[in-house]
Amino acid sequence: MGIKVVKRHGSSLKDKMFLPAIFGGMKTTFKHFSKNLKDTSKLISMSYPEVQPDDITDNYRGVHRLTKWDDGSEKCVACFMCATACPADCIFIEAEERFDDKAEKRPTAFSIDLLECVYCGYCVEACPCDAIRMDTGIFSFVASKRSDFLVDKDYLMNNERGKDFPND
Repeated sequence: MGIKVVKRHGSSLKDKMFLPAIFGGMKTTFKHFSKNLKDTSKLISMSYPEVQPDDITDNYRGVHRLTKWDDGSEKCVACFMCATACPADCIFIEAEERFDDKAEKRPTAFSIDLLECVYCGYCVEACPCDAIRMDTGIFSFVASKRSDFLVDKDYLMNNERGKDFPND
């Protein structure tokens, strides 16, 4: 079994310091800079957050919501499928027995830590009852405390498509 020796390229000091690559990148940057400086009418910018983007598609994954039955009760049957499928482990559910004809269980507590969520949509795909969705259209939210990003069942039940995130 023979050993194949591969010759290294870039043995000079100039090549070892990556100077040609650095100057090539700077050349491209200054070329774009000078082109944009000469003609500013082609620059696309918006005054965010005063002007919101309008090119977000309907299937964009935004903040979660829990769906309801016609009587206002939650569709969630506390099967823990969403929490099991979540790769970020950010969904927390506590279940209790349900005494109506809709299901056997329901969540007493259902919370999602939005700072840990990676918005992958696995929870929506795993739900057998279509109880959790990410179609609110809320793509941007801010808060001053970490605890504001831990949303509970009340927020998720009242979170409807197009409503703003609560800024406390």
